Amino acid sequence: MPSARTPGIANRLVCPTCGNDEDFFELANDVIQTSHYIQNSDGSFTYDSDTYQVNGEVQLFCGACQEDLSYYHQRFKEMIF
Repeated sequence: MPSARTPGIANRLVCPTCGNDEDFFELANDVIQTSHYIQNSDGSFTYDSDTYQVNGEVQLFCGACQEDLSYYHQRFKEMIF
């Protein structure tokens, strides 16, 4: 059922289990995270940045009921602006 806030939007992703149409999350498997730090003159460290390399599957889940929505992941990626 479409949200009352968004009438007529045919491509809106809606969880088929709970009807959630706002909150979603991705889970990336087999990720290498590299954190970069700069050492200060007093010997302490300051965070600079992170880089990530995803070597495994990336899944999409409903943020409300945690239903696996990976079937819709490609469409989800195409709609990120």
